[in-house]
Amino acid sequence: MSNLEAEPQETLFGGAATVITAPTSVMLPGHDVPIGKYTVVRRLLPHRERRMVGAWCFADHFGPEDIGSAPGMQVPPHPHTGLQTVTWLLDGEVLHRDSLGSSQTIVPGQLNLMTSGHGIAHSEESPAEHPPGMHGLQLWVALPEGARSAPPRFEHHATLPVLREEDVTITVLVGELNHHRSPAQVHTPLFGADVLLAGDSTTSIPLRPEFEYAAITLTGTAVVGGTPLDPGALLYLGTGREALTLSASDETRLFLLGGEPFEEPLVMWWNFVARSHEEIVAAREEWASASSRFGEVRGYAGERLPAPPMPTTRLKARDRYGKPN
Repeated sequence: MSNLEAEPQETLFGGAATVITAPTSVMLPGHDVPIGKYTVVRRLLPHRERRMVGAWCFADHFGPEDIGSAPGMQVPPHPHTGLQTVTWLLDGEVLHRDSLGSSQTIVPGQLNLMTSGHGIAHSEESPAEHPPGMHGLQLWVALPEGARSAPPRFEHHATLPVLREEDVTITVLVGELNHHRSPAQVHTPLFGADVLLAGDSTTSIPLRPEFEYAAITLTGTAVVGGTPLDPGALLYLGTGREALTLSASDETRLFLLGGEPFEEPLVMWWNFVARSHEEIVAAREEWASASSRFGEVRGYAGERLPAPPMPTTRLKARDRYGKPN
């Protein structure tokens, strides 16, 4: 998924500068952002008070929405650098095409993971014949220095590890839980899981104290470490936890994300994650000139997304203390 804002703002990252090195519960409300002509998402990351959770640097929650008489998601070909995209559906279908030649429809319970490396382009759309509902998440993961210039890669995982215990079902998208490891290839210590709680249920999930964590409720109302969490907000949980209690009185679904605090200075603008103003300028110019860096997405019935103008101020990466790098 793309940032389709006509005038995207610079997002400054301070790595681990704002990591809370203790358990906490900080509620961060999302805000609505239009994606193309037909879709509105709730953007939960980056937030002015919390730009990252581990290497997770972007989180959009879309739906639930009735698209039975509408085109649904229509995101034209657009570029990415320096990140991975993670697509997770609760309802509906999304057709992914990219400049590697991938053409993959994703449905609920499956994972699409695209690694941009030095550069890739992709499109996302609801198929012409699509289910009436649309609901899901798309997240970005910042790539560390050793992986961000590598060749692009696309993975589709039709099956993932699932843990079932009484009235709780946990699907591990990224990382490991109770010796159940996801096949998804990531480049920093990371965790992401979908948790389905049946009515009147409680569970405790083991955590890694060195990771920072956050939770997003997708349906229902979850109680996360004693804090009620409705859809539309991200609950930041800090570090230092060895376990997290989750409960719900009615059927509820949430997403738990975490990872080792990401220490590298970053700057994110439009659909690029980079380390400097010059890198952003170069990526934008290469997309605008249709250079070979991003390749071509074949099969999408429409024009590629034009690059927005650069901001008038210089983009700055920041170190873990919030100082310009």
